[in-house]
Amino acid sequence: MSFAEDALTDDKFLCGRLRLLQPAKGFRAATDAVLLAASCPAKPGESVLDLGCGAGAAALCLATRVPGLALAGLELQPDYADLARRNAARNGIEMQVETGDLTRMPAPLRRDFDHVIANPPWYPPGGTPSPLPGRARALAAELPLSDWVAAAAKRLKPGGSFTLISGTDSLPVLLAALAPKLGSAAVLPLAPRDGRAPPRLILQARKGGRGPFRLLAPFVLHAGSAHDGDRESYTRAANCILREAGSLVPVFG
Repeated sequence: MSFAEDALTDDKFLCGRLRLLQPAKGFRAATDAVLLAASCPAKPGESVLDLGCGAGAAALCLATRVPGLALAGLELQPDYADLARRNAARNGIEMQVETGDLTRMPAPLRRDFDHVIANPPWYPPGGTPSPLPGRARALAAELPLSDWVAAAAKRLKPGGSFTLISGTDSLPVLLAALAPKLGSAAVLPLAPRDGRAPPRLILQARKGGRGPFRLLAPFVLHAGSAHDGDRESYTRAANCILREAGSLVPVFG
């Protein structure tokens, strides 16, 4: 199964350093994927697994910033998995993409990785679903977050990192799910503007980590106290990440 060519758009990420085919109608990656990629502490030569990779945005943004990675992705929806393979190839990036469920990991991915990243669905089940089946499935939380954390822990090497982006209201569930295999957790709140409550967060933890929990200062995406017109208003720090393939790794320490 794959998307029809006339159902796709060709989108620029990282100021055109990366170009991704995405469905014109359906789940479309945006800033969350770029922020997630910017937070992963992978180094050249290391291996990374993207759980629920979609069309490959997060993994391929990471590979654009850090060349020489051994990338792999797991995607439940075959049409999105096909897009991820196409997107990797058209950008000259090697990426193994398997179709399957993270609770029944495909055999080719049953190995250890240096890093695991994930952008799980965040809308609770029972709400009004999107009329677009692919988008509805990408956004609706069919599996509990604890299953995502458990799958990541199982695939990580000792000392490996797990980095996840999710809604702020998911933090208690995420922290409870980390024990006993993941620790040294740090949380970076993502605030839309100064003084605004952060609706999203990035959580990072290490397999076997024993350090204390750290709540980091919020990363502010937009300048000013309110939207002041039809123009982009990213902060300098956000522009560095979203446009220039910058890194959030130093923020996590």
